[in-house]
Amino acid sequence: MPFDIHNTYSLLALMEEITPVPSFFRDRYFPTGAGDLFSTDAVVTEFRKGSRKMAAFVAPRIGDIPVERGGYEINTYKPPKIAPSRLLTIDDLASKGFGEMPYAGFTPEQRAARLVLDDLTDLERRIQFREEWMAAQVILTNGFSGAAMADEDTQADTYAIQFYNGMSSDHLYTVNPVWSTFALMRADVAAMANDLTDRGLPAEDLIIGTDVAAALLAFSDLPNLVNKTSGIITGEIDAKLSQYPGVVYLGDLNFDGHVLHVFVPRETYTADNGTTTAYFPAKGAAVTAPGAGRMLYASVTQIPRGGDNFVTISAKRVPKLVVDDDNEVRKLRVTSKPLPMPKQMNPWIYAANVV
Repeated sequence: MPFDIHNTYSLLALMEEITPVPSFFRDRYFPTGAGDLFSTDAVVTEFRKGSRKMAAFVAPRIGDIPVERGGYEINTYKPPKIAPSRLLTIDDLASKGFGEMPYAGFTPEQRAARLVLDDLTDLERRIQFREEWMAAQVILTNGFSGAAMADEDTQADTYAIQFYNGMSSDHLYTVNPVWSTFALMRADVAAMANDLTDRGLPAEDLIIGTDVAAALLAFSDLPNLVNKTSGIITGEIDAKLSQYPGVVYLGDLNFDGHVLHVFVPRETYTADNGTTTAYFPAKGAAVTAPGAGRMLYASVTQIPRGGDNFVTISAKRVPKLVVDDDNEVRKLRVTSKPLPMPKQMNPWIYAANVV
């Protein structure tokens, strides 16, 4: 069957060919697995409280001791809708495209097909930036909130999603005093890691902001502790770029037995007000583990081009081509309904203003 750019499933297949750029917070801490694509516009989530309760000894002639089920919560969330689009006009087809050789001889039809892939790639990246922001916010605040827009300038509604009960989240840790030596840092990070492991949750990564990384490297008591001839093995500082663009892997450090991978995110995004903003605060620190969360996706319902009935599609991205025949304008839209959430209750500990 020939490729038809007006067909939603052809566009879905085309999107599968787009090579995703690795994202630190989304990919490392909120992977999407089997069962994370829902066939409804709402997602049902459940997460348990960590536990380290031992099995009891059983007296002779007693068959067994019943064990209660661990506490868990079930909630239903309606993920926010992300739907960037791009118009294609006759003027776009008449002008040379980016990276296209002058006098390449492309017809408007050939240029239109090429622009579809370019536009799908660009819209995919814009959605990915939003997902990365959402994932970072869940680690920082145990939820996220924002404004739902009717158009580029008009706010239609607001939304707020939180993964805790009450006015504040138990994942927050307060540092006092701020870190001026590695000894102070070690005590607090060890306490943050112990908070996780005491609840049966893993503690493998330490995420620190750029100011915290600069302070860490300047601590006067650190060089002797990472000196392999000192007899005290605290770890190794060997800064290098990680597999995630904009993220530095600083090395592994030992915090009272917790050997943590230390990452420094330098990623930024352009906020809705046009300012360049860091995903992770410069003075913040968080302890967690890879795969502590998951990224869920609600389904998208739309009327395909040429159809009369609504169709529901379960996918991370759902493209659609809309044609305005009267004005000779074509619009390409990609819709996604992601929801980053924890697998367990409070699987990360975050501290603000640590230096």
